[in-house]
Amino acid sequence: MTGERIYLYDTTLRDGAQTQDVDFSVADKIAIAQDLDRLGIDYIEGGWPGANPTDDRFFGSDAPTLARATFTAFGMTRRPGRSAANDPGLAGLFNARCSAVCMVGKTWDFHVDVALAIPREENLELIRDSVAAAKAAKGEALFDAEHFFDGYKRNPGYAASCVRAAYEAGARWVVLCDTNGGTLPHEIEEIVHAVVHEHGIPGDRLGIHCHNDTENAVANSLAAVRAGARMIQGTLNGLGERCGNANLVALIPTLMLKMGFRTGVRAEDLGLLTEVSRALDERLNRAPNRHAAYVGASAFAHKGGLHVSAVEKDPACYEHIAPETVGNRRQIVVSDQAGRSNILARLREMGLDIDPADARLPRLVDLVKQRDTAGYAYDTAEASFELLARRELGKVPAFFELKRFHVTDERRYNAKGELVVESEAVVRVKIGDQVRHEVADGNGPVHALDQAMRKALESTYPLIRGVKLVDYRVRILAATAGTAAMPRVLIRSRNGDGSEWSTLGVSTNIIEASTEALVDSYTFKLLRDGVAPRG
Repeated sequence: MTGERIYLYDTTLRDGAQTQDVDFSVADKIAIAQDLDRLGIDYIEGGWPGANPTDDRFFGSDAPTLARATFTAFGMTRRPGRSAANDPGLAGLFNARCSAVCMVGKTWDFHVDVALAIPREENLELIRDSVAAAKAAKGEALFDAEHFFDGYKRNPGYAASCVRAAYEAGARWVVLCDTNGGTLPHEIEEIVHAVVHEHGIPGDRLGIHCHNDTENAVANSLAAVRAGARMIQGTLNGLGERCGNANLVALIPTLMLKMGFRTGVRAEDLGLLTEVSRALDERLNRAPNRHAAYVGASAFAHKGGLHVSAVEKDPACYEHIAPETVGNRRQIVVSDQAGRSNILARLREMGLDIDPADARLPRLVDLVKQRDTAGYAYDTAEASFELLARRELGKVPAFFELKRFHVTDERRYNAKGELVVESEAVVRVKIGDQVRHEVADGNGPVHALDQAMRKALESTYPLIRGVKLVDYRVRILAATAGTAAMPRVLIRSRNGDGSEWSTLGVSTNIIEASTEALVDSYTFKLLRDGVAPRG
């Protein structure tokens, strides 16, 4: 298999758009298409011209300029009772500003009999006519065989005759679709093998399209490749209707690094994978899946002390690839399970080379374990851990001190008779010899505190303006205590250069916990940027 070419076809802009709570604008589609093109995806399916105004614009005046990918439109085969030349759906496809078209058609005899209610031979004519017309109009036609595996299990001969009709009519790719995601890997491999070796569809003209309803979409796609298929359809991060589609972010490095295939993604492009994956989540205003294969923040995180010791000596013990290959990085996690090796490795990442015999090291290990028992989970808050470690080692400047704060919330009717809730925060912050008193309103108590703290700090430390709070999470510790339980607040901050860090706070008072995390975030920013304390 080494060296053979696998073609990648992305359907994020159509299948991904069918995900609940996902609604792409034209600007979103353009940005995502450009990321996919930069990565090296062979085909980018932009949507369905004529289905909605967004797709009409995307295939019209706002069509993206792509350097490497083939821009593709999606639609369906001609309707019964119409010719290919007189079908409005096909006309929309052929008039779209794209280089190829992909059409979905029926291959399950049950659907032909019940949904289309036409003779089975007529369905074959729909497929032949549509593929031939698309190839003549655009130069490249693809056929998605809807519910192919369900159809093949019920009537192998008819399902095979449908894909053969598309192949003989000139389809560049005939794509076998596991539309409801219910087929298992061994079935996929057996059926694809039969399509290639018994029904005469060459593997270099055969594609696979899998849904993830049994959590097997990636495995099914790889099984199809093993059986001979040479094109895979999927989406970024597995986005898609119901349980999603085959995840190209997992498939691409597996094909290239594990199975030895070539793709349109060059070796030097593979390092963009993490960036492109997280850019999609950012555009959707979603937190990236920390545990995602290859690109997740925890994909190369090591928590157990024995694991860290082994990784230090030979990364291959617990890392199946070098994290940098896909644009990710190793993360040494510090928690109550951490031993000296974890702490030393994390300190080295911070740029602190501590002698293993240093008397301060056991104290730091014990402190981490004590604080973890109190609720401080440093495995999710690397910036707060760095501050803790540097303070224990006496290396954090006194940038400022929050002396006191006061927060009020008022629920009232405004002048328009509308019920509103207003938050106000008052802070006293000591910077050098000066104490600053600031007041700010906000959209909730934490926002008000953030605004008041910024007013106190930014005139002295203008770099604080570049820090943006991008995630705020609360976890209740000892939930059996009900409303008296202790909350842990985790804040994710982003700098103007795109870098991010996490800080945390723990208290029986959620405002106090939030304030602790905010103070750590500001302090870490100033420390990281090498700012000198001001007096």
